[in-house]
Amino acid sequence: MSFENLVVVVTGAAQGIGYGVAKAFAEKGSKLVLADLNGDQGAAAAAAIRHEGRQAIFVPCDVRKEEDIKRLMKAAEEEYGRIDVLINNAGVSRWKSPLELSVEEWDDVLNTNARSCFLATREAALSMKKHGVPGAVVNIASTRALMSEPNSEAYAASKGAIVALTHAMAVSLGPDRIRVNCVSPGWIETQSYDALKKADHEQHPAGRVGKPEDIAKACLYLADPDNSFVTGTHLVIDGGMTRKMIYEP
Repeated sequence: MSFENLVVVVTGAAQGIGYGVAKAFAEKGSKLVLADLNGDQGAAAAAAIRHEGRQAIFVPCDVRKEEDIKRLMKAAEEEYGRIDVLINNAGVSRWKSPLELSVEEWDDVLNTNARSCFLATREAALSMKKHGVPGAVVNIASTRALMSEPNSEAYAASKGAIVALTHAMAVSLGPDRIRVNCVSPGWIETQSYDALKKADHEQHPAGRVGKPEDIAKACLYLADPDNSFVTGTHLVIDGGMTRKMIYEP
């Protein structure tokens, strides 16, 4: 199997899409390093993966802090000897009028979502280069990089930055055999899928709202060592919503 014994670091892995991605790699035989700001949830997520007979550790990490990211990559190396794959998933949002959004709130979103992708990719790439392994980075952006609702300026800007950062770093890191790609999820329900309404599903050309597993499958494809020709790519996984023209009646 292509994923057997790969060392995979996932940020924002305590729940939701991050946990779904971590679980998918673990089921393929990879060794997981779960990182999250929430210590209790992160430890529980790693324990759940180990309960299934897989290898996983949890490292507390505030991705807004450069030293935390360096410590995360060091912990991965110390536990497993190297890093093969990085999934940059950690993120926050602020839904607030741009007329009221403070510079502190703006910086918090940009630092958590976009700057962390740069810092984590830089540190993981240094490790990958040191150990001479072909590496893969997958950044989790959002369809909000392509379309917007009101009062989402900081979030949209951060996700747009991630898309641009992806192709920039793919070009820069290509000579080191490190591929960088990104995924933009649409509506991915991470709480109660059964509580969704029929109309929620039917508005999607695919006929349903997305699940974390849908994003995990995209990450597996982009991180697969056999897909060595895939880099700088932006996959939109949204059930077709960004291709659907919507007009007010």
